Amino acid sequence: MPRGPALPVLATHGGKFHCDEVFAYAVLRLALGLREPGQDHVLRRTRKQDLIETADIVWDVGFVFDEATSRFDHHQRGAPLRADGTPFSSAGLVWRVYGERAMAELLKASGSEAFAATIAAELDETMVRTIDEIDNGVPADAPARRDALGLASLIGDFNPTWDDPAGGGPTAGDVAFLEAADMASGLLCRRVEGLRARLAAEASVLAAHGAGEDPRILVLDRGMPWKNVVFSHDLPVLFAVSPASNGNWMLDTMPPEPGSFAQRLPLPEAWAGLEAEALAAKTGIADAVFVHLRRFVGAARSRAGAVDMARKAMGDARSSEAA
Repeated sequence: MPRGPALPVLATHGGKFHCDEVFAYAVLRLALGLREPGQDHVLRRTRKQDLIETADIVWDVGFVFDEATSRFDHHQRGAPLRADGTPFSSAGLVWRVYGERAMAELLKASGSEAFAATIAAELDETMVRTIDEIDNGVPADAPARRDALGLASLIGDFNPTWDDPAGGGPTAGDVAFLEAADMASGLLCRRVEGLRARLAAEASVLAAHGAGEDPRILVLDRGMPWKNVVFSHDLPVLFAVSPASNGNWMLDTMPPEPGSFAQRLPLPEAWAGLEAEALAAKTGIADAVFVHLRRFVGAARSRAGAVDMARKAMGDARSSEAA
């Protein structure tokens, strides 16, 4: 009976595992479309040189870095450094080759592969670099970035304890390693989805702003994060209009700076705290629903009504200035 093609062999060191080699394995599986050891690849956790040398991809063991032969160790003299001198861990070395490819695979389902390079670069700076620093004992230059997810600690907790019967022998920790890799994959997938959504929102906000009649009024067809886009692109937005889940259309004010509870232009003081008929009478907009007492948000039953509220708010502001 003919034998099928040999499964690719992926190798890293055995024994206690750390965040960098677990994360690297998660990235390799995503990039290469691998699922389970024994089904579509072989995972070797070993320090035996003959087994390491015959593997197809090796990381965090072997004392060799050579992208051409898929060797990604960082423990040897002359191991590669980032441009600023920060030493790579095996996670950073694998990410450098496979990170964007892994992102593209994750983004296929949503048709968002165009974001792969941007997301890979951001994750390299905010997540992978942190893994490199922790694994190499490099003090973080930005304490808030230090192990922001607690990922190194969480992965370390998967290792068998000293008195666990599963902690001894040649396969010690192999099952726990796979469990840790699954967790790392899950966290990475969620982080990528969040970044994809942020980039998609940015594109939608910029398109809506470009198509709008008045650059001070941002009209969105669905709710999405928009304020950071306004700040980062220095847009002259004063109000944003978008649909709410209850069928109304919300009118949101724009703060003057990130984190501020003030407004570039608050809704008119005469509207503050009014609802329904009282607000309709004051604004002259029949379907106006409410304006918050603090004047940072309002609503109408229709998109046109919310846009009219924004226009009248700007008109009232001009009238007040003229007076």
